[in-house]
Amino acid sequence: MTPTPPPAPVVPLAAAFRVWLRIGWLGFGGPAGQIALMHRELIERHRWISESRFLHALNYCMLLPGPEAQQLAVYIGWLMHRTWGGIVAGVLFVLPGALVLGVLSGLYVMFGDVPLVQALFFGLKAAVLAIVVEAVLRIGRRALKTRFLVGLAAASFVAIFAFNVPFPLLVAAAALVGWLASRLAPSLIPKAALQNAHDDSHYVVDGLLARGEATHTQPSLPRACATAGILLALWFTPVLLATLLLGKDHVLAQEGRFFSQAAVVTFGGAYAVLAYVAQRAVEDFAWLTPGEMADGLALAETTPGPLVMVLQFVGFLAAFRFPGGLDPWLAAVLGAAMTTWVIFLPSFLFIFVGAPYVEALRRNAALHAALSSITAAVVGVILNLSVWFAVHTIFRRTLVWEAGPLRIDAPVWSTLEPGALVLAAAAVIATVRFHLGIAWVLVGSAVLGATYWAVRYGL
Repeated sequence: MTPTPPPAPVVPLAAAFRVWLRIGWLGFGGPAGQIALMHRELIERHRWISESRFLHALNYCMLLPGPEAQQLAVYIGWLMHRTWGGIVAGVLFVLPGALVLGVLSGLYVMFGDVPLVQALFFGLKAAVLAIVVEAVLRIGRRALKTRFLVGLAAASFVAIFAFNVPFPLLVAAAALVGWLASRLAPSLIPKAALQNAHDDSHYVVDGLLARGEATHTQPSLPRACATAGILLALWFTPVLLATLLLGKDHVLAQEGRFFSQAAVVTFGGAYAVLAYVAQRAVEDFAWLTPGEMADGLALAETTPGPLVMVLQFVGFLAAFRFPGGLDPWLAAVLGAAMTTWVIFLPSFLFIFVGAPYVEALRRNAALHAALSSITAAVVGVILNLSVWFAVHTIFRRTLVWEAGPLRIDAPVWSTLEPGALVLAAAAVIATVRFHLGIAWVLVGSAVLGATYWAVRYGL
């Protein structure tokens, strides 16, 4: 007889609010850093969700266009506290970075002083790198349970790092390989953890699901249609209002249409979005110059929240520069708000409509092999993001090295930043060896980094 799962601790929405707010303010380092932070906070520290369910949700979010880390936050918030939980998690994941980048965008327009901001946040990159390294080690140990999965993760890393294979193609190939392995050599894939799902019932989410209390996770076509209708109306209402009140050629209407399109066609994470937007915003719309786009990316990399937040900077600058009869500062604020709204609202649509069906698929043991292989591929992708972040943290310049199908973003060794290397090594030791808290590592790295920058470069 299967034992009855013990009652899981109840987490009030107000308590979850505080945790999501903390994650929002500490979410530096792009998707790798934010996934690492959530893994540490939600699994290790608060025990809200099990490793296997966290990775299952991450697999789905990695398949979606847009900011996967924010989508993961919405997913977990929705699992815990239904729709309001997802809204709180998703909004708080974005809000701190939006506020900080809004202020920095205004200062940039007035002073253009990006180096000062980089000095203030120089040390934070070392701390984020340590958080990412720890996450790769922890997730890898728990997800890669067989040599086959280790090999799949390694192949995934090589494919995306050296050959620039599109992420959706990588995931599809991993799923196919996993399914074939389950048919031809079942021993290569570990047995489904679903058979022992009650072992994870001491986690909040897993306990609720094991006892059948999370009824909102069950698929419902009428609910899915109603949810989709509401969210689609919320998504496009500001765009339609801007078009009707200001004209279809006004910058706010153009931003609404363009960034709505970017939100649904850019797969493969933040860097795919940035490449697409940079080309259109600079070359087609002439909203800003390549140098200003690079400055915006530098600002986004040094603020909390998803890296795709750089699009808010683009929206701010474009509307300030082409206000179309509005006050430039009012236009800039509205442009930033429009851009942020249409970029991040689709995440709620994808999760609230699709997540119940993804949870139902989890209970299908036949798909376990494919999902395990996708998880292994995701580990390789996170490792690639970690390497990318490490290279851009420790070296001031990189160049693209190409040889046939190979395309590698290689560091320029003469631009090695010794302070960043020492800070990163110290942060990794403090985090991995001594398990120092994230907040302490971030604050210590920021203080030491700013001091080093001031001594070496001046402010």
